[in-house]
Amino acid sequence: MKYVLLTLALLFVFPVFSCKKKKNTIKDEAFAQKYFPPIANNQWETVSPGVLNWDENELTNLYTYLNEKNTKAFLVLKDGKIAVEKYYGTFTADSNWYWASAGKTLTGFMVGIAQKEGIVDVNKKTSDYLGIGWTNAPLAKENLITVRHQLTMTTGIDEDQQIKDSTLPISLNYKTDAGTRWCYFNAPYTLLGQVIEKASGLSYNAYFKTRVKDKIGMNGVWLKAENSNNIFYSTPRSMARFGLLLLNKGIWENTPVLNDPDYFDKQINSSQTLNPSYGYLTWLNGKASYMLPSTDNVFSGSLIPTAPADLYAALGKNDQKIYVVPSKGIVVIRMGNSAGNSFATASKFDNELWEKLSKIFKF
Repeated sequence: MKYVLLTLALLFVFPVFSCKKKKNTIKDEAFAQKYFPPIANNQWETVSPGVLNWDENELTNLYTYLNEKNTKAFLVLKDGKIAVEKYYGTFTADSNWYWASAGKTLTGFMVGIAQKEGIVDVNKKTSDYLGIGWTNAPLAKENLITVRHQLTMTTGIDEDQQIKDSTLPISLNYKTDAGTRWCYFNAPYTLLGQVIEKASGLSYNAYFKTRVKDKIGMNGVWLKAENSNNIFYSTPRSMARFGLLLLNKGIWENTPVLNDPDYFDKQINSSQTLNPSYGYLTWLNGKASYMLPSTDNVFSGSLIPTAPADLYAALGKNDQKIYVVPSKGIVVIRMGNSAGNSFATASKFDNELWEKLSKIFKF
């Protein structure tokens, strides 16, 4: 009789236990155990490539390649810990460098914070924040443009400007209806900074400092380029901190920095069908096709064929890179001068680099 009772007890207990276990597993997949460096100082735990069973001979070859490709700083994080950190020439861990268009992903992240705070709605017209006449387009066409279109490079504003990247209304002419054409164009993106400033009542740097910088221990500053483009500068480790924040879906250890899983999911997934390899100011791998800056051509295949399909990235001119690979718990940072054959974002370098990294990581 006692065996019958035990069997019945097991039948009732284990299904309940299994459900709880499954729920915890889902949570663990979304927020895996990761190390986060302290905010108050620049100490950072490391892990040896040998301990990770990475190919150290291939890693040595990679260092030579990076030096030949004008690299200044190169870091690899594994589950938050520094596995690789290499500097070239006079560049050090304390040196600052520009992110170029890799800073767009940081801006996209900040727009998500502003929306969570209720001061920005990406589905509202940009003119709700910047006022009527922020472009030189007919009013009916200007009213079609939303903050989401700015995030997705689909504003329909003509990129052919007399003054490159100018954000003056006279420079922002209508070309096609918003949402009907994908075009990588700095001016509409840059104006997202003004959207945040108007909505928050703070300067762009002040908003960044209180919402992101201070919460994850970054350094860095936004500066205006000659033609009004916003450019972010920081140390390589600060770039790595933001990469780790992206890896952990906007959560820094136990602190929600972007406490909006739905927005973050939209940022790292296809934001429109014109260029499925583009999210909210973030590049995506593993899609069926992609487009690049300065061309209307659509290319078949993945953005970086040699990289994992789930990779997403912040990519900038002259090969400034933040690569994030969630399935492997890996963040890769590259700062430096152009590696050659460089576009404003993706380049031949991406493919070559990931071919070498795949041999090191053994995947």
